[in-house]
Amino acid sequence: MKTTSLTKTKWVLPIIVISQFFCTSLWFAGNAIMNDLVVTFHLNNSALGNLTSAVQFGFITGTLVFALLTISDRFSPSKVFFFCALIGGLFNLGIILENNTLTSLLAFRALTGFFLAGIYPVGMKIAADYYQKGLGKSLGFLVGALVIGTAFPHLFKGITSEFPWQLVIKFTSSIAGLGGLIMFLFIPDGPFREQSQKLNFKAWFEVFNNTDFRAAAFGYFGHMWELYAFWTFVPVILKNYLNGNPDAYINIPLWSFAIIGLGGVSCIISGYLSSSLDTKKVAFYALLMSGICSLISPLILSINSTLLLLSFLIFWGLVVIADSPLFSTLIAQNAIPKFKGTALTIVNCIGFAITIISILLINYLSIHWNSKYVYIVLAIGPVLGLYALYDKKTL
Repeated sequence: MKTTSLTKTKWVLPIIVISQFFCTSLWFAGNAIMNDLVVTFHLNNSALGNLTSAVQFGFITGTLVFALLTISDRFSPSKVFFFCALIGGLFNLGIILENNTLTSLLAFRALTGFFLAGIYPVGMKIAADYYQKGLGKSLGFLVGALVIGTAFPHLFKGITSEFPWQLVIKFTSSIAGLGGLIMFLFIPDGPFREQSQKLNFKAWFEVFNNTDFRAAAFGYFGHMWELYAFWTFVPVILKNYLNGNPDAYINIPLWSFAIIGLGGVSCIISGYLSSSLDTKKVAFYALLMSGICSLISPLILSINSTLLLLSFLIFWGLVVIADSPLFSTLIAQNAIPKFKGTALTIVNCIGFAITIISILLINYLSIHWNSKYVYIVLAIGPVLGLYALYDKKTL
């Protein structure tokens, strides 16, 4: 029988956060061992972009299916989270099979991404079902858990570099299963959940009728154009710097974890700021700063200074994700209550579809352009997102 007593305590949010952290470690598990995959399975240099895009493609396919079937609104979100964590972890394990090819690796990563659709947006749905007041702060912790969970495989790879690379995959699958079990056992349906009893294919269109919802959604889309492409290519930026500066030393896995993972702290900070300041304003200025980082990246990458490079990337990593929980808050607050889970899933679906385009574009430009200049393209997203958010009355 499911335990319910913890729902009356302060432990609800920490449990959701821990579960989200454990389960989202599946996301970049392949990225953390990319060099090992390239060597073991004889892949080419485009594997990074292709395998990352496979996860994103799987995720948007999953979110599309979950949204069209209104899964998280019709069924218990905690149960959906649990089963997706287990199945996603099993597909993650698939990449350690000895006879893998690029095709099978792409399939396993895509299937892992598919079931992440029942983890990340559903985790936000669960939090929204428990917290109406202070939702921005709650989602700040939740997205922070996503960020650290996404970065965690880099850390684990960095501290276990002497061990077989398969250990990273086995460990991330194990903790994903544990995270799903924790959610299932201790977090029943929240007090603010409004269940939808039947399929409603019109929900896809109905959620966009609200003007404020559309503004938040399009701001989020601009944010997503930049976010995952930046995260994907952080190790590449560091590797390219070392190639041009052979006397420098950077532990790429550990610094990749720091650059990406510290963004979790900025999510928590922005969540607290949203409690005392206008959520839309905080999101606007965070998106503005990350867009500026994209624009000045050619200048920073042209200067041979390890300290400057790492400081810049850490700052970019902080601001590039700080607006994410705020957009999720605005989306949840302006969604039709009975379609809240579906609205979050739909927006995630479109947002992650956009990430595939930006990742593959950067992947292509990195081959055909000077690598120092390609990341300026990421500014396109913030510019369009800022335009969608801009309101003379509030900004």
